[in-house]
Order: sequence, then structure tokens, then C-alpha cells
Amino acid sequence: MSKELELQTLKQKIIAKVRHPFLTKFIPGPVIDEDKLVLLTSIMDDTNLPDVKKEQYIITTMLVQVALDTHDLVTLTDEDEEQETVRNRQLTVLAGDYYSGMYYYLLSQLDDIPMIHTLASAIKDINEQKMELYYKDVDSFQEFMNGLRDIESLLIQRVASYVQRASINDVAGEWLLTKKLLDEKKNIQQNGFSPLFDLLLKSPTTNTNYAQIMTIVENMIQKNINRLELTISQLPLHFNQLKSYVHTTLSDHQYKKQFAEEG
Repeated sequence: MSKELELQTLKQKIIAKVRHPFLTKFIPGPVIDEDKLVLLTSIMDDTNLPDVKKEQYIITTMLVQVALDTHDLVTLTDEDEEQETVRNRQLTVLAGDYYSGMYYYLLSQLDDIPMIHTLASAIKDINEQKMELYYKDVDSFQEFMNGLRDIESLLIQRVASYVQRASINDVAGEWLLTKKLLDEKKNIQQNGFSPLFDLLLKSPTTNTNYAQIMTIVENMIQKNINRLELTISQLPLHFNQLKSYVHTTLSDHQYKKQFAEEG
């Protein structure tokens, strides 16, 4: 089976796990984070774990990610909101809880308490980091970026460490932060705003505007790509699929960087 077909097969299995006929009537289906799926697949392919366990770890970790992403879609309550909006919010919360329950159920079937602990610990730390980022004033743009990097990459890094493949952690952190910045930059260009960067605009300690944010973000993207070039080129040959994926994604965003194919 080709790597591309393998990824699509995994994606379909994850979607099948989270599909719920009642929820799909009222709220959009979950989006599978392909960047994290590619990272997880590369990590697991580099281990000697049985194929069934590799797949189980990938699917359960992605279910955790889907649950975290779904809960992020929940907006704050407004007393003047229409009843349908309130209902959709409540169903979104329910969906996130449902996805969370699915990964605990799947792991319990494997009787894999250490992995459950790894994922639960990552969820706790990610949620604490989100509270810091969303509800407290940050002291600097760099502090904001550090928190965002943790939110985006902690889950993947903890799983990589659990299967003794922590060598991928620097790449995961740099890549997932860079991809998030690229996505938010696209939001600003297309819609004129970014919900994420609105947090910076509202913070009295950062004292910035969208034009300044765009300049800082562009500079940070370029620096991250330069670091990514170095760290990803040092990965062994097995990670060529990941290197190719990162290069293709950057090309799609018009960042023409060449990553070495040799380890």
C-alpha cells in the first residue's frame, strides 16, 4: 500500500469512528488535522510496534486531537443569541465529549494504561496552556508564540516520547507552529481578521495592530522555516515522506524551500 493510500485509509477509519448520525444532522463533521496525522504515521512507522498497535495509537491520538479541536469551536454564551445557535453550541460540546469518550474506549480494549496516562496528561497540559493563552494577558509576542507552539505540538511530542521517538519533537514543534501561523496569516488575508490574533490585539501588554502582527508573523514564519530546514534534514531516511509533505505544503503557501532527501 502506498503511503498516500495508507494516510487516506487511516483518515477514513478516524472519520468512521467519530461519525454520529444525530450530530451530523446539526453540526459540521470534524476536520482531521492532516499535518498531525502525517507526523504520527511517520513516528509509528519508525517503531517496531505491531501494525495493529501502531494503527490503534494513531487513531486514538487523532481522536484526542479531534476532541480538543471540537471543543475549541465552542463560543462564549450571549444572552441575545438565537435558540438554534445555543443548541449548536451545546451539540458541539457534546460532540467533543463524545470524541473524547471514543479514544478512552478504544484504549481500554487494548488494556493500555500507560498510553491512556500519556494522552490524559497531554490533554491536561494543553488545556492549561489554552487557559493561559485565551484568558490571561501575555507579556510579549514571544510568550504568546511559545504557548501556541505547546498547544499545537504537545500531544504529538508526548506520544513520540512514549514510543521512544523523541528525536522528532523539535521538527514537530517547529512545523506545527509554522503551519498554524500560515493558516492564521491566510485568515487575515482572506477575511481581514484572525480569531487567534485578536487575543493579542485585546491584550494591553502587547500594544499592537494587525499590520504589525502580519510583519512579525511573516518574519517568524521565515525564521521557523530556516530552522525547520536544518532539523528536518538531519532526520533519517525513513522520514522522507514527512520531508516531502512539509516541502509540498510550503510550496502551496509559496515558500519555495528545498529539504534534503538524504538523512
